[in-house]
Amino acid sequence: MTRATLLTVTTPTGTTEPGDTGFTVSDFGAPQVRITDLAVTRGDGVFETIAVIKGHPQALEPHLARLAHSAALLDLPEPALDVWRLAVHEGVADYLSRNGVTLDGEGAELFAKLIYSRGVEGTGRPSGWIFVDKGEDFTADRQGIRVVSLDRGYRHDVAETSPWLLAGAKTLSYAVNRAAQREAVRRGADDVLFVSSDGFALEGPTSNVVIRTGDVVRTPQTDQGILAGTTQADVFAFFEARGLTTEYGRITLEEVAAADAIWLVSSVRLAGPVTWLDGRDYPVDHALTDELNAYLLARTD
Repeated sequence: MTRATLLTVTTPTGTTEPGDTGFTVSDFGAPQVRITDLAVTRGDGVFETIAVIKGHPQALEPHLARLAHSAALLDLPEPALDVWRLAVHEGVADYLSRNGVTLDGEGAELFAKLIYSRGVEGTGRPSGWIFVDKGEDFTADRQGIRVVSLDRGYRHDVAETSPWLLAGAKTLSYAVNRAAQREAVRRGADDVLFVSSDGFALEGPTSNVVIRTGDVVRTPQTDQGILAGTTQADVFAFFEARGLTTEYGRITLEEVAAADAIWLVSSVRLAGPVTWLDGRDYPVDHALTDELNAYLLARTD
Protein backbone atom coordinates (compact mmCIF):
# COMPACT_ATOMS: atom_id res chain seq x y z
CA MET A 1 0.00 0.00 0.00
CA THR A 2 1.44 3.37 -1.02
CA ARG A 3 1.73 6.21 1.45
CA ALA A 4 1.66 9.86 0.54
CA THR A 5 4.52 12.15 1.46
CA LEU A 6 3.66 15.25 3.46
CA LEU A 7 5.94 18.22 3.99
CA THR A 8 5.20 21.03 6.42
CA VAL A 9 6.53 24.29 4.98
CA THR A 10 7.92 25.90 8.13
CA THR A 11 9.06 29.04 6.28
CA PRO A 12 6.37 29.60 3.63
CA THR A 13 7.33 33.26 3.27
CA GLY A 14 10.35 35.39 4.04
CA THR A 15 13.95 34.17 4.37
CA THR A 16 15.19 30.95 5.93
CA GLU A 17 17.92 30.78 8.54
CA PRO A 18 21.32 29.42 7.46
CA GLY A 19 21.18 25.62 7.30
CA ASP A 20 17.38 25.56 7.38
CA THR A 21 15.58 24.29 4.26
CA GLY A 22 12.33 25.91 5.37
CA PHE A 23 10.39 22.63 5.37
CA THR A 24 10.28 19.27 7.09
CA VAL A 25 8.86 15.85 6.23
CA SER A 26 5.83 15.13 8.43
CA ASP A 27 3.67 12.11 9.20
CA PHE A 28 0.85 12.08 6.64
CA GLY A 29 -1.28 9.94 8.94
CA ALA A 30 -0.97 12.20 11.99
CA PRO A 31 -2.93 15.41 12.75
CA GLN A 32 -1.10 18.39 11.29
CA VAL A 33 -3.48 21.37 10.96
CA ARG A 34 -4.68 23.56 13.83
CA ILE A 35 -8.48 23.76 13.85
CA THR A 36 -8.17 27.56 14.06
CA ASP A 37 -6.07 27.76 10.90
CA LEU A 38 -7.89 30.05 8.49
CA ALA A 39 -7.53 27.44 5.75
CA VAL A 40 -9.98 25.35 7.80
CA THR A 41 -12.30 27.97 9.23
CA ARG A 42 -12.48 30.37 6.25
CA GLY A 43 -10.91 28.69 3.24
CA ASP A 44 -8.53 31.65 3.36
CA GLY A 45 -5.60 30.52 1.28
CA VAL A 46 -4.45 29.38 -2.14
CA PHE A 47 -3.20 26.18 -3.70
CA GLU A 48 -1.66 24.58 -6.79
CA THR A 49 -1.74 21.01 -8.06
CA ILE A 50 1.23 19.90 -10.17
CA ALA A 51 1.40 16.74 -12.26
CA VAL A 52 4.51 14.68 -11.58
CA ILE A 53 5.44 12.35 -14.43
CA LYS A 54 8.40 9.98 -14.04
CA GLY A 55 9.68 12.03 -11.13
CA HIS A 56 9.41 15.34 -12.99
CA PRO A 57 7.12 18.09 -11.63
CA GLN A 58 5.68 19.44 -14.86
CA ALA A 59 5.44 23.19 -15.47
CA LEU A 60 6.79 23.79 -11.97
CA GLU A 61 7.82 27.39 -12.59
CA PRO A 62 4.45 28.48 -14.08
CA HIS A 63 2.69 26.80 -11.14
CA LEU A 64 4.92 28.62 -8.63
CA ALA A 65 4.31 31.92 -10.45
CA ARG A 66 0.56 31.29 -10.29
CA LEU A 67 0.80 30.48 -6.58
CA ALA A 68 2.47 33.86 -6.04
CA HIS A 69 -0.13 35.60 -8.22
CA SER A 70 -3.02 34.06 -6.30
CA ALA A 71 -1.34 34.99 -3.00
CA ALA A 72 -1.02 38.60 -4.15
CA LEU A 73 -4.72 38.73 -5.06
CA LEU A 74 -5.52 37.61 -1.49
CA ASP A 75 -3.03 40.08 0.03
CA LEU A 76 -1.03 37.17 1.43
CA PRO A 77 2.70 37.67 1.98
CA GLU A 78 4.79 36.76 -1.03
CA PRO A 79 5.63 33.04 -0.82
CA ALA A 80 9.28 32.04 -0.53
CA LEU A 81 9.36 30.31 -3.90
CA ASP A 82 12.88 28.91 -3.42
CA VAL A 83 11.58 27.03 -0.37
CA TRP A 84 8.46 25.78 -2.13
CA ARG A 85 10.44 24.74 -5.21
CA LEU A 86 12.97 22.69 -3.24
CA ALA A 87 10.19 21.18 -1.10
CA VAL A 88 8.37 19.93 -4.21
CA HIS A 89 11.50 18.18 -5.47
CA GLU A 90 12.27 16.71 -2.05
CA GLY A 91 8.69 15.57 -1.61
CA VAL A 92 8.70 13.76 -4.94
CA ALA A 93 12.03 12.07 -4.15
CA ASP A 94 10.74 11.01 -0.73
CA TYR A 95 7.56 9.54 -2.20
CA LEU A 96 9.43 7.55 -4.84
CA SER A 97 11.89 6.22 -2.28
CA ARG A 98 9.29 5.52 0.41
CA ASN A 99 7.08 3.54 -1.96
CA GLY A 100 9.77 1.90 -4.08
CA VAL A 101 8.41 3.47 -7.27
CA THR A 102 10.72 3.48 -10.28
CA LEU A 103 10.46 6.27 -12.80
CA ASP A 104 9.19 3.96 -15.53
CA GLY A 105 7.14 1.73 -13.26
CA GLU A 106 3.47 1.53 -12.42
CA GLY A 107 2.41 4.36 -10.11
CA ALA A 108 4.92 6.84 -11.54
CA GLU A 109 2.12 9.29 -12.50
CA LEU A 110 1.83 11.40 -9.33
CA PHE A 111 0.77 14.86 -8.23
CA ALA A 112 2.11 17.43 -5.80
CA LYS A 113 -0.40 19.69 -4.06
CA LEU A 114 0.81 22.99 -2.59
CA ILE A 115 -1.34 24.66 0.08
CA TYR A 116 -0.56 28.16 1.35
CA SER A 117 -2.81 29.46 4.14
CA ARG A 118 -3.10 32.75 6.01
CA GLY A 119 -2.38 30.64 9.10
CA VAL A 120 -3.78 30.34 12.58
CA GLU A 121 -6.19 33.17 13.27
CA GLY A 122 -4.65 36.00 15.23
CA THR A 123 -1.00 34.98 14.76
CA GLY A 124 -0.24 36.79 11.51
CA ARG A 125 1.96 33.85 10.47
CA PRO A 126 1.08 32.00 7.25
CA SER A 127 1.25 28.23 7.09
CA GLY A 128 1.96 25.86 4.26
CA TRP A 129 2.00 22.20 3.27
CA ILE A 130 2.88 20.09 0.27
CA PHE A 131 1.76 16.54 -0.22
CA VAL A 132 2.72 14.12 -2.96
CA ASP A 133 0.54 11.15 -3.82
CA LYS A 134 -0.50 8.87 -6.65
CA GLY A 135 -2.55 10.64 -9.28
CA GLU A 136 -6.20 9.86 -9.97
CA ASP A 137 -6.87 7.59 -12.94
CA PHE A 138 -8.18 9.89 -15.69
CA THR A 139 -8.05 7.26 -18.45
CA ALA A 140 -11.81 7.49 -19.02
CA ASP A 141 -11.74 11.31 -19.18
CA ARG A 142 -8.99 11.19 -21.79
CA GLN A 143 -11.33 9.14 -23.98
CA GLY A 144 -14.29 11.50 -23.67
CA ILE A 145 -16.35 13.59 -21.26
CA ARG A 146 -19.92 14.88 -21.23
CA VAL A 147 -20.19 18.56 -20.33
CA VAL A 148 -22.99 20.91 -19.33
CA SER A 149 -22.70 24.70 -19.38
CA LEU A 150 -23.66 26.53 -16.17
CA ASP A 151 -24.04 30.25 -15.49
CA ARG A 152 -21.29 31.45 -13.16
CA GLY A 153 -23.42 34.40 -12.12
CA TYR A 154 -20.86 37.08 -13.00
CA ARG A 155 -20.23 39.19 -16.09
CA HIS A 156 -17.09 38.40 -18.08
CA ASP A 157 -15.41 41.60 -16.79
CA VAL A 158 -15.90 40.82 -13.08
CA ALA A 159 -12.14 40.77 -12.41
CA GLU A 160 -11.98 44.42 -13.47
CA THR A 161 -15.23 45.64 -11.94
CA SER A 162 -15.10 43.66 -8.67
CA PRO A 163 -11.56 42.49 -7.84
CA TRP A 164 -12.62 41.67 -4.26
CA LEU A 165 -14.49 38.64 -5.63
CA LEU A 166 -11.05 37.12 -6.35
CA ALA A 167 -11.92 35.88 -9.81
CA GLY A 168 -8.72 34.44 -11.27
CA ALA A 169 -7.24 33.38 -7.93
CA LYS A 170 -6.81 29.67 -7.18
CA THR A 171 -8.25 29.80 -3.68
CA LEU A 172 -9.05 27.06 -1.18
CA SER A 173 -12.71 28.11 -1.30
CA TYR A 174 -13.92 25.37 -3.65
CA ALA A 175 -17.46 24.81 -2.41
CA VAL A 176 -18.99 26.46 -5.50
CA ASN A 177 -16.85 24.40 -7.87
CA ARG A 178 -17.83 21.20 -6.08
CA ALA A 179 -21.50 22.18 -6.16
CA ALA A 180 -21.28 22.83 -9.91
CA GLN A 181 -19.78 19.39 -10.51
CA ARG A 182 -22.58 17.75 -8.51
CA GLU A 183 -25.09 19.68 -10.61
CA ALA A 184 -23.41 18.36 -13.75
CA VAL A 185 -23.95 14.80 -12.52
CA ARG A 186 -27.59 15.57 -11.79
CA ARG A 187 -27.93 16.71 -15.42
CA GLY A 188 -26.36 13.55 -16.80
CA ALA A 189 -22.92 15.06 -17.46
CA ASP A 190 -19.39 14.54 -16.15
CA ASP A 191 -18.15 18.11 -15.90
CA VAL A 192 -18.98 21.79 -16.29
CA LEU A 193 -18.17 24.70 -18.55
CA PHE A 194 -18.81 27.94 -16.69
CA VAL A 195 -20.36 30.75 -18.71
CA SER A 196 -20.52 34.42 -17.74
CA SER A 197 -23.92 36.00 -17.15
CA ASP A 198 -23.47 37.89 -20.42
CA GLY A 199 -22.82 34.75 -22.46
CA PHE A 200 -19.05 34.24 -22.67
CA ALA A 201 -17.37 30.87 -22.12
CA LEU A 202 -14.97 30.93 -19.17
CA GLU A 203 -13.47 27.72 -17.75
CA GLY A 204 -14.32 24.50 -15.97
CA PRO A 205 -14.25 24.10 -12.17
CA THR A 206 -10.80 22.51 -12.48
CA SER A 207 -9.90 23.03 -16.13
CA ASN A 208 -9.47 25.36 -19.08
CA VAL A 209 -11.51 24.97 -22.27
CA VAL A 210 -9.80 24.76 -25.66
CA ILE A 211 -11.70 24.67 -28.96
CA ARG A 212 -10.70 24.04 -32.57
CA THR A 213 -12.56 25.54 -35.50
CA GLY A 214 -10.90 24.64 -38.78
CA ASP A 215 -7.19 25.42 -38.40
CA VAL A 216 -7.67 27.85 -35.48
CA VAL A 217 -7.36 26.75 -31.84
CA ARG A 218 -8.77 29.15 -29.23
CA THR A 219 -9.19 29.55 -25.49
CA PRO A 220 -10.84 32.31 -23.41
CA GLN A 221 -8.49 35.14 -22.51
CA THR A 222 -7.57 35.33 -18.84
CA ASP A 223 -8.67 38.92 -18.14
CA GLN A 224 -12.18 37.52 -17.72
CA GLY A 225 -11.43 36.33 -14.20
CA ILE A 226 -10.17 32.87 -15.11
CA LEU A 227 -6.95 31.06 -14.29
CA ALA A 228 -4.09 31.12 -16.75
CA GLY A 229 -3.71 27.44 -17.60
CA THR A 230 -0.26 25.86 -17.47
CA THR A 231 -1.51 22.84 -19.44
CA GLN A 232 -3.44 25.05 -21.84
CA ALA A 233 -0.18 26.82 -22.74
CA ASP A 234 1.37 23.45 -23.60
CA VAL A 235 -1.69 22.50 -25.65
CA PHE A 236 -1.17 25.66 -27.70
CA ALA A 237 2.50 24.74 -28.20
CA PHE A 238 1.42 21.30 -29.47
CA PHE A 239 -0.94 22.76 -32.07
CA GLU A 240 1.44 25.55 -33.10
CA ALA A 241 4.11 22.93 -33.85
CA ARG A 242 1.61 21.36 -36.25
CA GLY A 243 0.99 24.61 -38.12
CA LEU A 244 -2.33 25.61 -36.55
CA THR A 245 -3.09 29.15 -35.41
CA THR A 246 -3.70 29.68 -31.68
CA GLU A 247 -5.64 32.57 -30.19
CA TYR A 248 -6.83 33.98 -26.87
CA GLY A 249 -10.09 35.87 -27.03
CA ARG A 250 -13.63 36.37 -25.88
CA ILE A 251 -15.56 33.29 -26.97
CA THR A 252 -19.31 33.03 -26.70
CA LEU A 253 -21.06 29.82 -25.70
CA GLU A 254 -22.51 29.70 -29.21
CA GLU A 255 -18.98 29.72 -30.68
CA VAL A 256 -17.96 26.86 -28.41
CA ALA A 257 -21.04 24.88 -29.43
CA ALA A 258 -20.21 25.45 -33.12
CA ALA A 259 -16.59 24.28 -32.78
CA ASP A 260 -15.23 21.25 -34.59
CA ALA A 261 -13.60 19.94 -31.40
CA ILE A 262 -13.60 20.85 -27.71
CA TRP A 263 -11.25 19.82 -24.90
CA LEU A 264 -11.16 20.46 -21.16
CA VAL A 265 -7.51 20.52 -20.08
CA SER A 266 -5.78 20.52 -16.70
CA SER A 267 -2.49 19.51 -15.12
CA VAL A 268 -3.45 16.05 -13.85
CA ARG A 269 -6.31 15.17 -16.21
CA LEU A 270 -4.37 16.43 -19.27
CA ALA A 271 -6.71 16.80 -22.29
CA GLY A 272 -10.23 15.41 -22.08
CA PRO A 273 -12.14 15.57 -25.38
CA VAL A 274 -15.76 16.68 -25.07
CA THR A 275 -18.15 14.15 -26.60
CA TRP A 276 -21.38 15.90 -25.55
CA LEU A 277 -22.20 19.51 -24.66
CA ASP A 278 -25.68 20.62 -23.58
CA GLY A 279 -27.39 17.82 -25.46
CA ARG A 280 -25.27 17.91 -28.62
CA ASP A 281 -22.91 15.07 -29.56
CA TYR A 282 -19.38 15.78 -30.84
CA PRO A 283 -17.13 13.39 -32.75
CA VAL A 284 -13.68 12.84 -31.26
CA ASP A 285 -10.44 12.47 -33.15
CA HIS A 286 -8.98 9.92 -30.73
CA ALA A 287 -5.70 9.63 -32.63
CA LEU A 288 -5.11 13.40 -32.32
CA THR A 289 -6.14 13.46 -28.66
CA ASP A 290 -3.88 10.49 -27.87
CA GLU A 291 -1.00 12.28 -29.59
CA LEU A 292 -1.77 15.45 -27.63
CA ASN A 293 -1.83 13.59 -24.30
CA ALA A 294 1.39 11.77 -25.13
CA TYR A 295 2.97 15.18 -25.77
CA LEU A 296 1.66 16.50 -22.43
CA LEU A 297 2.96 13.45 -20.56
CA ALA A 298 6.39 13.83 -22.13
CA ARG A 299 6.93 17.46 -21.12
CA THR A 300 10.36 18.13 -19.60
CA ASP A 301 10.02 21.87 -18.90
